[in-house]
Amino acid sequence: MREFFTVGERKLSYLDFGGPGTPLLALHGHYNEASAFAPLAEALAPRWRVMALDQRGHGESDRAQRYERDDYVADVAAFHRHLGIGPVAVLGHSLGGVNAYQYAARQPDRVRALIVEDIGAVVDSDWSFTLRLPRQAASRQDLVAELGSVASYLECSFRRTAGGWGFSFDIEHTVASQKALNGDHWQDWTAVACPTLLIRGTHSDELAAAHAEEMITRHAGKARLAELPAGHVVHHDAPAQFAAAVEEFLAVQRSTTRD
Repeated sequence: MREFFTVGERKLSYLDFGGPGTPLLALHGHYNEASAFAPLAEALAPRWRVMALDQRGHGESDRAQRYERDDYVADVAAFHRHLGIGPVAVLGHSLGGVNAYQYAARQPDRVRALIVEDIGAVVDSDWSFTLRLPRQAASRQDLVAELGSVASYLECSFRRTAGGWGFSFDIEHTVASQKALNGDHWQDWTAVACPTLLIRGTHSDELAAAHAEEMITRHAGKARLAELPAGHVVHHDAPAQFAAAVEEFLAVQRSTTRD
């Protein structure tokens, strides 16, 4: 079910995949939106109820004037408050992964378990791909053809407009967000104390194996690394294995909490 809430004068949207399970907050990466987690939500049901935010500038959420680190983290906090629930598990991919671990570091009483998908404590992303994206295509088929092999990674963000087909994000806003994401975030990563699962794609061009190992070593609490046969978008490339790794990790945390 799609829901909306406001932060100041901005509207944010999210998908509540429903069910009786324990809430899991999910944060997507660039080029995506909340609907990217539909397969994961289905795989985790009924034990877990995925609630995924369309982050600022993405999906059905409003565009924003700023895409700085503090802005994204404040949105996650506002989302959590809006849901009116206590400490939760939080999962994030790429952009969403940094947002997730920064939220966990800065609001430790609000996050009881953390899952970070294929992003490092130091980010140095290249936005040249973003600038090469087609601004608009005459049809969905034309958009898919222009995107080629990457089309399936972006299709949840396809949107039809009066002028043709494009995306549920703006090119310039995405570049601004990517620029703001870059940097050294070790201070936040090493401040995370809750149990953490770092998932890395073995073919990732974003998170190197050595960096992932260093993240586990320098984590302040209990952290483990899962490497799956995938690229940067692990939940897309290896959906069954990704869901299994997430479910196994969350099951351990739930059991520990009950004990």
